[in-house]
Amino acid sequence: MTKLTSLLLLAIALIAAPLRAQTQSQTQTPPILPSTPAGSQFAAWLAAFDSQDRATLLAFLQKNAPDRVSHIDDEFDFAHQTGGFDLRKVKDCAETTCTVLLQEKKSDQFAQADIIVDPAPPHAIKKLGIQAIPTPPEFALPAMTQAAAIDALRSQLEKSAADGTFSGAALVAKDGKPIFSAAYSFADRENKIPNTLDTKFRIGSMNKMITATAIVQLNQAGKLKFTDTLAKFLPDYPNQAWASKVTIHQLLTHTGGAGDFFGPEFDKHRLELKTLEDYVKLYGKREPTFEPGTSWDYANYGFILLGIVVEKASGQDYYDYVREHIFKPAGMTSTDSLPEDQAVPNRSVGYRHSDTDPNALVRNDDTLPYRATSAGGGYSTVGDLLAFANAIENHKLLDAAHTDLLVTAKADTPGGRKYAYGFFNRTLPNGVACFGHGGGAPGMNGELAICPASGYTVVVLSNLDPPSASRVADFIENRLPPN
Repeated sequence: MTKLTSLLLLAIALIAAPLRAQTQSQTQTPPILPSTPAGSQFAAWLAAFDSQDRATLLAFLQKNAPDRVSHIDDEFDFAHQTGGFDLRKVKDCAETTCTVLLQEKKSDQFAQADIIVDPAPPHAIKKLGIQAIPTPPEFALPAMTQAAAIDALRSQLEKSAADGTFSGAALVAKDGKPIFSAAYSFADRENKIPNTLDTKFRIGSMNKMITATAIVQLNQAGKLKFTDTLAKFLPDYPNQAWASKVTIHQLLTHTGGAGDFFGPEFDKHRLELKTLEDYVKLYGKREPTFEPGTSWDYANYGFILLGIVVEKASGQDYYDYVREHIFKPAGMTSTDSLPEDQAVPNRSVGYRHSDTDPNALVRNDDTLPYRATSAGGGYSTVGDLLAFANAIENHKLLDAAHTDLLVTAKADTPGGRKYAYGFFNRTLPNGVACFGHGGGAPGMNGELAICPASGYTVVVLSNLDPPSASRVADFIENRLPPN
């Protein structure tokens, strides 16, 4: 899971933006912000943000929102990532507050923006927040046939590869069989090695689906209960007060308060963290971010702990367990989590945007951990992830009851989606329910969406920063017909 670079749009990595389509809504007359202090300040911020010029944005923040100046790099990167915003609707705009709907210039993604300004001149911005939201019904995309949707996807991928915003592979399947698959750009830019359908891409947090499946398998085998506490499997866990309260269910649903592990400590020790137990040695003494069961917060560290639970309950090394019980029965022959210092045939090089120039790409080697974990970072192909999706749907990994248990929503999340056990649930604008998971970090991005009612499965993997794959995945998900 990536360390989010945007302080403005915390949900954008979880609800990744689809590429913009040419729709009839784009021809509508754009709304106009009222000339209240809040409306005027938001219009001025939007103009500076949309300028895509760092100096212009910085000058605006220095004058009108000095508290945000320290985050200028994040804000500018966010502007570059989104291409800026179009104002789509003014919901409510008073003297000192304003709420509007925006749409990314580079995508179909909608967001709600809320601004509060000081009532006294010069009306400094006291708060400005932007939250990703599902496409409002009034801006729904027009229905498309399967053939038209695939044609649109092909055109967008070709365009995105040409302009450098996508590098990777995409696959769309109907009833388990591919109806579209293609690869674009380079797996290794220095050596001009192209991406192919056999290229192995790092998948980030998509590993959570694998770990959750392993946990549910162990429940099906009677080796653990979801009500078991962490302390049952880790009796020597450093923070026993928390371990004796937090349950397997809460770790699986991000409701246990386990928190993240990315940050300065990870950056300092990333190459020393060679085993799952090494993470516990570094982070095990800290307090939870909230009392277990009282909130929801995406917790990478919780899935590290679940990997250790897999080991304790099964008696096998985590990596050996998933190879034997998930990859092999699913037919996933190109998926694994070997250490980064081991040569892996067909594994792509990841490329992230430079810290000094958002238009330049550099290798992501300096951000990679020693090895992927049960929380994320393995590698796979689009074909292997389709095989995984088919194995889930065809009950090759779990019986029907436990498959339902795995993928059925358990907890609400910010942004309107729900979380099951290692899978997100969401309903597409056309009413089709899908489940899956994405992953992203510098130089890697991936998405898997399984939509049983329509019969479609979408897999997109990329060796560029998020949301390169997420945009493509949502693009086609939002356009495929509901049946």
